[in-house]
Parts: sequence; structure tokens; C-alpha cells
Amino acid sequence: MELILIQVLNGLQYGLLIFLAASGLTLVFGIMGIINLSHGSFYMLGAYLALTLTSIVGDIFIALALGIPLAFAFGAAVEWLFIRHLYARDHLQQVLLTFGLILIFNELQRILWGTRPHSVPIPPYLSGSVRLSDVLSYPVYRIAVAAICVLLALAMMFVIQKTRVGRMIRAGESNREMVEALGIDSRLLFRFVFAAGVSLAAAAGIIAAPIESVYPGIGERVLIISFVVVVIGGIGSIKGAFVGALLIGLADAFGKVFLPEFASVVVYALMAAVLVARPGGLFGRV
Repeated sequence: MELILIQVLNGLQYGLLIFLAASGLTLVFGIMGIINLSHGSFYMLGAYLALTLTSIVGDIFIALALGIPLAFAFGAAVEWLFIRHLYARDHLQQVLLTFGLILIFNELQRILWGTRPHSVPIPPYLSGSVRLSDVLSYPVYRIAVAAICVLLALAMMFVIQKTRVGRMIRAGESNREMVEALGIDSRLLFRFVFAAGVSLAAAAGIIAAPIESVYPGIGERVLIISFVVVVIGGIGSIKGAFVGALLIGLADAFGKVFLPEFASVVVYALMAAVLVARPGGLFGRV
């Protein structure tokens, strides 16, 4: 039972972290219609922001508070320079441009931070463990990561469901022409959505940095898993991304323990099973 409890905690923590990264992708993909292959690079940006800012301020949570607005500004700049030119173009051109951005960001990372892996320290006040039994304990920082992911997810859902900006975002998803006819600048709205997606991915990278080492290409795995989350949950569905991310987290945690030979297949088998049952995803449009 202790082993199962540990895997449930690991799966929930990993799933919540993936949700934070994937929610930005599902917003951009579902609302703006942009296939953004560079989304994993923003997770990598967050990890390296954690490395740099923590070395300056000495605390990962201060780094998080500073890193989110920096990532938002960076995302707005990327949208203005590159992404805004893709709205009227086909998916092939979106894929080519955003793949080019991956190459650019990876090269900038090597220039600025080098190719060696780095570690980010866990704050001393969260370096302990919670005892689950006589022989098993669980790191306090991982619990803190899960709690932060839940808080950020609730804040995002509140903005989308209860605020004027959220209503405009949902209206822009349903009918962009009508939103523009009402006098709302859809270009600024989409810039905000894209920058918010970058901030969410970067926030996931920042808080995950003390758990994982920070290394070149850290965002590539996150990009693939984020797309799997979007497919399972349904394009544009935040609720679907949440459920899909938790399912992936639990499948990954239990797969590594009970089916280690097929651990890398379990997540994709789950995606295939969902697509067979519901081709539009769990909460997507069928």
C-alpha cells in the first residue's frame, strides 16, 4: 500500500506539472489555431530562468515571481515578431516557422548557458520529507510543487471563466469576426493568450528545475507529452488538459513500477485508447 501511495503522489505531482505546461499549449492551439512546436522551448526558458534567478536571489519562489512576468514579456515579443504572421497561413507554414524557433532558442541557450547540465537548489525550508510509514517518506518540495500547480491552475480557470478577459478569450475562440465587430482588437487578445501560454510553460520549468537537472533540450520531452495531453483532453479544453495530464501522470508513475519494460509505451497506449473511444478527445468536439 505504501508503494501504491508513493506512485499515486508521484503521478499526481507529475500530472499537475505537465498540466501547467500543456495548458498553455492547449490555449494557443485551441484559441489561436497555431501549431506551436516551440512550446517546449518556453519550458526550457523557465528552467534556465530558475537557474539564473535563483543564483541571484537565492530562492526558487522569488525566482518564480520574477520569472513569470519576464516570460510573459518574452512571449509577447515572440508573438509580435513571429507568430502574428501565421494566423492566416496553413499548418505547414506554422510547423516550419515554429520548428525554426526551436533551433534558434536551442542555439541561444548554448550561447548563454553552455552545454553542461546544472542543478537548482531546493530551499532549505522545503528540503525535508513527510514520513508516510516506517520506511517510506515523501519530499516536501514535491508536495509544494503540486500545491503551486493547483493554485496556478485555479487562478487560470478563474480568469477564463469569471473575468472580462476570459469572456473575450472564449468569444474569440468561438467567433473571431464577431469579436472584432464588437470593437475588440483580436490581435492584442491573441498576443495576451500566447504570452500567457509562454508564462505557464515557463512557470512549470521554473518550479520543476530543483527536481530535474537543467540541461539543453529539456523542453523537447515536455513538448511531446504536452501534445499528448492536448490530444487526450480535446483541443482547446482546459478541463480536458487537466484530466488528461493527471491520467498521463498516473499512467507514467505506475507504468515505471509495474511495467518497466513497456514504461515508454504506456502513455501513448493511453492516448491511442482514448482516440479509439473518442476521436475528439475526452472533452473535445467529436
